[in-house]
Amino acid sequence: MRTFKLYAALVGAGLRGEAQYRGNLLVMLVAGMAYQGIGLAFVWVVVDRFGAIGGWTLGEVFFLYALRLTAHGLWVVPFSQLNQLDLVVREGEFDRYLVRPLNPLVQVLTRRVGLMQAGDLVGGLLLLAYATTIVDVDWSPGAVGFLLLAVVGGALVEVAVQLGLSGLTFRLLSTRMLRIQVDSVFGTFGNYPLKIFPSVARFLFTIVLPMAFVAYFPASVLLDRTGELAVPSWFAYGSPLVGAALFTLAYLFWSRQTSHYTSSGH
Repeated sequence: MRTFKLYAALVGAGLRGEAQYRGNLLVMLVAGMAYQGIGLAFVWVVVDRFGAIGGWTLGEVFFLYALRLTAHGLWVVPFSQLNQLDLVVREGEFDRYLVRPLNPLVQVLTRRVGLMQAGDLVGGLLLLAYATTIVDVDWSPGAVGFLLLAVVGGALVEVAVQLGLSGLTFRLLSTRMLRIQVDSVFGTFGNYPLKIFPSVARFLFTIVLPMAFVAYFPASVLLDRTGELAVPSWFAYGSPLVGAALFTLAYLFWSRQTSHYTSSGH
């Protein structure tokens, strides 16, 4: 609880500092939303051209896209500074984090507050709010609860992958390009129903790189499409738990990798 309070205080201070430049704040938010809008437009054109993708209608693919984008925004806003870990390690900035009485990961995450990434979250929430009105889903309390848990679980899946790869930075010194490529895979292929890909790709996107747990499996549950899955339906229903489990394992891995950190002064 103490760590969480300190994290909240540091993020709040960062936000107040960034808010001093309101024009920049607005531009960054709009830029983030516009970037994601381009991706949505591409998906829209593809589905509109073919009428449906893998039997999924335009509204259902729209819902899948919105669910993935919201989960992406939920992780990338608080964890955006993982993208700077290469620089933090190479320049020896991590030295300071090891001697302060605060979790080093929290210090990495709060070194600066990302604003452009907030556009992803805002855009995702707006799209998701609209998407829930155009799909044939009975939004009972249980369905709404599963949707909320699915968004958090999907965010944790992406965090887990990025955090695990970031941990390798303490050994390899640079993993940024690898993390960018993995993020690109999530952002490109995660917008479509997994059933349209070959069986090998479906296996990779489920077991090796667990992209399916971010949006496809939860969307299949809410849209009553679990019958088309190549895995047992409990995989899909357990998506939020998978996210929590993967994040826990990734954090433990990241913490162990910090022991391999070598100061730039040595």
